[in-house]
Amino acid sequence: MPLLRFIPETTNVDFVKYRWVAFAIDGLLVVISVISILWHGFNLGIDFTGGVAMEVKAAQTIDIGKMRTEVDSLGFPESQLQYFGGGECNVPVNSCAMIRVQPREVAAGANQNDANQAVVRDIKAKLGAAYQYRSTEVVGPKVSSELLNDGILATVLAVLMISVYVAVRFEWQYGVGALIATGHDVFVTAGFFSVLHLDFNINTVASLLLLAGYSINDTVVVFDRIRENRRKYKRMSLVDMINLSTNQIATRTTLVSAATALSVIPLLFGGPVLLNFSVAILFGILVGTFSSTYVAAALLLYLPAVGGSTDSKTEEATA
Repeated sequence: MPLLRFIPETTNVDFVKYRWVAFAIDGLLVVISVISILWHGFNLGIDFTGGVAMEVKAAQTIDIGKMRTEVDSLGFPESQLQYFGGGECNVPVNSCAMIRVQPREVAAGANQNDANQAVVRDIKAKLGAAYQYRSTEVVGPKVSSELLNDGILATVLAVLMISVYVAVRFEWQYGVGALIATGHDVFVTAGFFSVLHLDFNINTVASLLLLAGYSINDTVVVFDRIRENRRKYKRMSLVDMINLSTNQIATRTTLVSAATALSVIPLLFGGPVLLNFSVAILFGILVGTFSSTYVAAALLLYLPAVGGSTDSKTEEATA
């Protein structure tokens, strides 16, 4: 009995023909991202703005959902709660929690330390005496700013090193395409966070780094198929080679992207800590799949020839 197929094994789409439409859509996304980042910036989370961190211990297992509701009812701009273990925190299991809160914005000239102490008092009053408050720490804006700079630097270096790898593994033209395509995916996804004013925290940086790896995987698959076809069809034009290669892997790319998205979708319901992470990955999957064809591969048409002409007329292939 033949396998049930929802999409064909091979496609016959003239991807290069529609590149100007794709360029227009992509250009619009980039412009929107640039304007939003310059105009609105990012809704930085506690990791990058500083805040108050408290460790609490209970005599019983903590209901983290109930505790989050109680802390959120105090109206802080942002709060993060999570279990942590080790030592007496394992007796009973999940009896310790870390509460991180971003203080309310203070007026000009007001004392930020007083605002931080007010956060501690409000949380203790809300949770009551059922908890042991083991430690309280204030993360200052200087430390948070350094963390933000390190996160940006890590992302930029990751994209650059990925591009160097591709340039060495293939040819320098492919490295340029990988650099622009991967950087494009990371930048547009960051712009997505700015436009929707989603929390931008250390988890977001992790998702951008993960996205860079996912994006280059798709791009390398396209480049590898183009290289194989260059060896097989020595007289084929670059336009037809890109179309042939992209159609040959279209089904594979679609299935991999769909499978990855299905594995991420359940994380949308994992609470606020995982929400932004999963949203970034889902949006990145869409953008990364698009850019593998219309950024990475299409850019080869405008770089020094990597083999074959750019004439759209295909000559007879030779083995």
